[in-house]
Amino acid sequence: MQPKRQKRAALSPLRNKAVKIAPTVSTLGWSHQKDGALEIHRTLPEETPVAIVFNGSTQAVMMATPCNIEDFAYGFALTEGAITEFSQIENIEVVSHDQGIEVQMWLAEDRAEMLAARRRSMAGPVGCGLCGIDSIEQAMRDLPQLDLDAFRITRAEVASATDDLRSHQNLHDQTHATHAAGFLVPAQGIILAREDVGRHNALDKLIGALLRGGIDPTSGAVVMTSRISVDLVQKCALAGVPALIAVSAPTAQAVRVAQSARITLAAFARQGGFDIYSHPTRIKEDTPDGT
Repeated sequence: MQPKRQKRAALSPLRNKAVKIAPTVSTLGWSHQKDGALEIHRTLPEETPVAIVFNGSTQAVMMATPCNIEDFAYGFALTEGAITEFSQIENIEVVSHDQGIEVQMWLAEDRAEMLAARRRSMAGPVGCGLCGIDSIEQAMRDLPQLDLDAFRITRAEVASATDDLRSHQNLHDQTHATHAAGFLVPAQGIILAREDVGRHNALDKLIGALLRGGIDPTSGAVVMTSRISVDLVQKCALAGVPALIAVSAPTAQAVRVAQSARITLAAFARQGGFDIYSHPTRIKEDTPDGT
C-alpha cells in the first residue's frame, strides 16, 4: 500500500493531459445503390478503450467515444459505487496513449480501502454495463429508495422529452451512430446532455457532468435515446435521479428495480405520448397553458 501513497503525492490536483483522440473520423467507403456505386466519405464516431484506474489499480476498461472523458470518469465512479460524493476524488489525470485513454483517479483513503476489499473478491474487471461484477448478488445490488414527494413533472414535459433531446445530439447529427442522455429540469427543459457510442457511457458522462457542475440530480429526470436496461435504472438510483424517460422499451427487470428504488420510469416517449411503468404520482396534470 505504501507505493500508492507515494504515487498519489506525485500527482498535481486535477491535472489533465489533453486528450488528442478526435470523437469522429471522416472515413472512406463506397455506397452501392440501385443505380450503381460511388465513393463516399462518412463521418463516423470514434470508439476507443478507456481504462478507469483507481489508486493505481485498473477497475475497468470501457469502449467509449473519446469526449467528455472526465465527466465519464466521475459518473462511472459514482454509479459503480467507488465514491458517494464529488469530494472523495482527490486527484484525477487523463492521459492519452497511442491505443486509448487512461483515467487515473486517486480516492480518499476510506473509499480506496473499500475498493481494495471489493477487488480481492472479484475475478476481474469487465467492459460491459455491469462493470467489475462477477456474482448475482453484486449485479442485483441494494439500491437507495428515493423520495416520492420531492419531484414533479408534467405530462407534456414527459411526452416531449425525447423530442427535446434531439436538438442536443450534435454527434448523432454527424454520425447517426451515438446515444444521448439528457437532464430535464421541469419548467427549464433539457439543461445538459452527453453523447457516446454506448448508452451506459452516455449516462455516466451525464451524471459526471452533473456532479462536476454542482447540479442536484434529484432536481430533474434523465432522458435516454435507448431502451432501458436494469443497469441504467441502477445508475440513476445511485445518483439520486427520481425519473427516467426513454424513447424505447424497458426490460421487465428494469421495471422491477425502478419500482423497488422508487424511480418513475416512462418509456416509448415519442410522438406526443408515453407509457408509464412505475411511480406515476410524480407526473402531474398539465395546466391550461400546457405546462
